[in-house]
Amino acid sequence: MHQPLTPAALAELRRPRKYPAVSVLLPTHRRQPDNAQDSVRLRNLLEEAKNAVHNDPEVSRSDRIDVIGQLDQAMSEVDLVYAEDGLAIFAAPGEHQVWSLERSVPERVLLAQTFLTRNLVAAHAASRPYWVLALSADVATMWSGSRHQAPQPEKGPFPVRRPTVDFDPERQEQIGDTPSTFRDEDTRTYLREVTEAANAVLAADPRPLYVVGDVAALAALDEVGPLVKEAVARVSQGGLAGGPAEALGEAVRQADRERDEAQVAAVLADLDRARGRKAFAGGVDEVWQSVVERRAALVAIEDGFRATVRDDGEHLVPAGAAERGARDDIVDEIAEQALDTGARVHFVPDGTLEGSGHVAAVLRF
Repeated sequence: MHQPLTPAALAELRRPRKYPAVSVLLPTHRRQPDNAQDSVRLRNLLEEAKNAVHNDPEVSRSDRIDVIGQLDQAMSEVDLVYAEDGLAIFAAPGEHQVWSLERSVPERVLLAQTFLTRNLVAAHAASRPYWVLALSADVATMWSGSRHQAPQPEKGPFPVRRPTVDFDPERQEQIGDTPSTFRDEDTRTYLREVTEAANAVLAADPRPLYVVGDVAALAALDEVGPLVKEAVARVSQGGLAGGPAEALGEAVRQADRERDEAQVAAVLADLDRARGRKAFAGGVDEVWQSVVERRAALVAIEDGFRATVRDDGEHLVPAGAAERGARDDIVDEIAEQALDTGARVHFVPDGTLEGSGHVAAVLRF
């Protein structure tokens, strides 16, 4: 339920499935008393999904039994004790997946040939994920973090361990917390392996990187490659290669806050320049049109902004949730469509874009 959202995972989720691909979305709550009814609402939604599958004449008997069983298995894997702001359950013949999200989602059941992923795409963008490389004398670890979650250890090529060697006390220098022959080839080989492993992770899932370690350890890593120079920040604190996650998150929190503030300032500056050259769009309708026409280069969205609209034939206009044709997650649609067209998407603090309809864009033309 807590696997990280990555570009590869999102790409896999978005591929077509055999009908019916069932999506069940539920806004959840982190704390009492708001979370008291989450389990009841989830059971009701899953019953609605199972009934929809059962009553759909396009679903064969074997697929009906399979998908209903997949939904039951998914339900058994949900642990609302660790709920965040949204829950997505996907089921199709032969598979099911459960995703916990750091962003609220509309309550919904949908049967289609693809899973409903726009809310996951927006949640991934809004979470502002980052990597943390934690280095010590004998081991390097990589951690996946985000704005609302403590970093979690990344597997794959990590951890990278330095081979045990016999030290010559007369030639010892210090790296991290334990003695090491800092200039010997074994140490340089270890640091080159760390660099290669980190580059592999970054190539598969590009994110801002924080490098954490003792001053001497970071200096040594800097000598063997560009990793430290290319990191968004280095944090000089040793003893964290093995965690704990909370301590590692605390170590990078200030640097991450400063990065967020710098990004918001840069986004606002881009929007101001766009106004000056008449390459600016503001509000749901204008931004949606620019995104659909592939004219948006940058889209900025307030963190908590939600809107329900309908298409009147020419524009998107405000609508009630119960109105025919109402689209209650148009903001997430904008984020997904913008990313699909190569635009940058940034979520900014609430109130930042109040004078621009809470969502704005810089246009390419």
